[in-house]
Amino acid sequence: MTTPIQDAILSQLAAVPAGKSIDPMSVAKAVQPERWQRLLGHVRTDAIELAKQGLIAILRHNKPVNPDRFRGVYRLRLPLDGDPTVWADTTEAVDEVDEIDEIEAGDEA
Repeated sequence: MTTPIQDAILSQLAAVPAGKSIDPMSVAKAVQPERWQRLLGHVRTDAIELAKQGLIAILRHNKPVNPDRFRGVYRLRLPLDGDPTVWADTTEAVDEVDEIDEIEAGDEA
């Protein structure tokens, strides 16, 4: 079962050419034109849920990002061949790099 916001995301993505993305603001405006700003947090939450299901990709700087760890401005598109589908390895790798940087910074002090 999907929400009206998820339906709007999926229908807007179905209407754009493959590989093209949409702005979350356009989703909010489609669902509630008068008070779309209030929906932006809900659009984000529903987009994260769809991304975790593998139905969409969340993009930052035109690259897919981990739906649990992204921040800031983002766009949405349908997944493409070659997009990451598992983020656990990426998360662990980022955490390991952070730990190494912290250790090295401690050695320099």
